[in-house]
Amino acid sequence: MIAQDPQDATDLLSDRTGKRLRDTATAATRTWVLHPALKSAYSRRLPEHGLAEAVALAAALPELQVCGSEVIRLSRTHPGTLLGSGKLAELKARFKADRIDLVIVDGAVSPVQQRNLEREWGVKLLDRTSLILEIFADRARTREGVLQVELAALSYQRTRLVRAWTHLERQRGGFGFVGGPGETQIESDRRAIDDQVVRLRRQLDQVVKTRELHRAARAKVPFPVVALVGYTNAGKSTLFNRITGAEVMARDMLFATLDPTMRGVVLPSGAKVILSDTVGFISDLPTQLVAAFRATLEEVLSADLILHVRDISHPETVEQAADVTDILASLGVKEETPVIEVCNKLDLVDASQREALTAQAAQRPLVLPVSALTGEGVESLLTLVSRVLDEERSEALLRVPFDQGRRRAWLHDQNVVQQETQGEDGWQITVRWTARQENRWQRL
Repeated sequence: MIAQDPQDATDLLSDRTGKRLRDTATAATRTWVLHPALKSAYSRRLPEHGLAEAVALAAALPELQVCGSEVIRLSRTHPGTLLGSGKLAELKARFKADRIDLVIVDGAVSPVQQRNLEREWGVKLLDRTSLILEIFADRARTREGVLQVELAALSYQRTRLVRAWTHLERQRGGFGFVGGPGETQIESDRRAIDDQVVRLRRQLDQVVKTRELHRAARAKVPFPVVALVGYTNAGKSTLFNRITGAEVMARDMLFATLDPTMRGVVLPSGAKVILSDTVGFISDLPTQLVAAFRATLEEVLSADLILHVRDISHPETVEQAADVTDILASLGVKEETPVIEVCNKLDLVDASQREALTAQAAQRPLVLPVSALTGEGVESLLTLVSRVLDEERSEALLRVPFDQGRRRAWLHDQNVVQQETQGEDGWQITVRWTARQENRWQRL
């Protein structure tokens, strides 16, 4: 749940923003999904596919029963109600006839628009960001995940205070001779949210420090990190389970995995790596979530190799891949970090698509079709991982003082030592290593 303390800011806001969906939902909240498509706005995907994704997001919450969905094509948006009066009346009649309790708008809805639409239709309304926050709150299991969701939700709620409840202004007692007019309810709520955000960030800072210690400890061991990334529901967790034998939840739903998981894997070459499963990406990922989950996503930044898992059977697999690439770039992933493109769900494509994928993989050495479900191509993927990590090596002469025995031991663990002699002040060690190993040595 986003609010654990009944006195915290999220609870304080419940009377004005509406209680969270989970607090008011029945066993089956009758839901309708709308996807507004502005004719003048550029989008790399078709509105119908955007609507299908929004329906899948709604289906990821078990308490929702999606009763209908549609694309709303708009020539322009109305500042107060998003939609025109004719469409408002048409939808109102439909929602009443179908006894709809909740409407999900797959896009941005301002606080004023949300208030007016809820009054007009007599339903609860969620926009895309609210829905994704609900799903993340439902999926978070670790302490870190819960804190990150709470922080993202509070950051989002703070933006919803502006101009939405001006009728709730209240004045402090007195004549106003000192300090001018009293504090408005919005200012009070904003301060309560800010206080809670400060507390959450302090707790998250401790989690981040712990994660950094774990990352520093891993840097001292001779195991490179391989990170699985990809669009949500691309099959990352299924592939992770196939390779590691773990039992990470893998289901045909969006954001089935939220908390990161890491396991050791022995490659066909005999080398050992750490495989990391991460949260799936999605188009128009709320900025609050990107900021809150940055500590988790930093596992990708420190990875030695990235496996970009694609759902090759999805009609918008190219657009999804572009979204993932954009998010990786925004996170600051280094260009020199090698990326293997894993074309997953080979079992769901027809023979002609399979031939095209095989031909593409033959021309692009870092592209490989696989089926995480059946295991087809997974051994070839692990062999490719071994080959990419066993990159070109160069020789170097190092002088290691006697008081740096730990660094010397690390070199021997890496199996890069070619020759070693002992002098008066320390060891002279000739190594043959990769650029990745040299970078790790510098960080020790």
